[in-house]
Amino acid sequence: MDFEEHVLSNEKIYDGSIISVEKQKVRLPDGEISFREIVHHAGAIAVLALTSDKKMILEKQWRAPVSSTTIEIPAGKLDNRDSSDPDHFEHAVIRELNEEIRYKPQDVKELTSFYSSVGFCDEYMKLYLATGLKPVTEKLPRDKGEYIQILEKTLPQAVSMIKSGEIQDAKTIMAILFWQTMQK
Repeated sequence: MDFEEHVLSNEKIYDGSIISVEKQKVRLPDGEISFREIVHHAGAIAVLALTSDKKMILEKQWRAPVSSTTIEIPAGKLDNRDSSDPDHFEHAVIRELNEEIRYKPQDVKELTSFYSSVGFCDEYMKLYLATGLKPVTEKLPRDKGEYIQILEKTLPQAVSMIKSGEIQDAKTIMAILFWQTMQK
């Protein structure tokens, strides 16, 4: 069966600093007409940052879309500071770790990549493992309005936080499960 939808027209609804939104008119495989609202995103990275004493670094911060504080791994979107580097995703990892947790990794390894929510958004995210963390000598400025509390948790503590519902962020849960499988 052919699942492809054919775009007949698109209309830009919003163009912001983090996302843009468009409305598409599409022809479905059965010939019917439908509409799609699509959020476009520049792409992002997320980092399982492990300390030398085998703890993961987490961030607690307010997230307006869910009107609550969340506990997450360090992460961020790609931006123009990363675009000049041939490996712009890895550059974003190093930049975000400096900005958010004030560490520079000695080793960075890509674990996997994924679309964060394919039902409405094209955000493509790469998950990395960062080890050999050393304090930065020059701190990059944090994003305006970014207030972060840094936490360090062992694997059993992190798994317990998923089970209790304290961690609900998908990329963070994925990182913890990757860490768990790396131990086996």
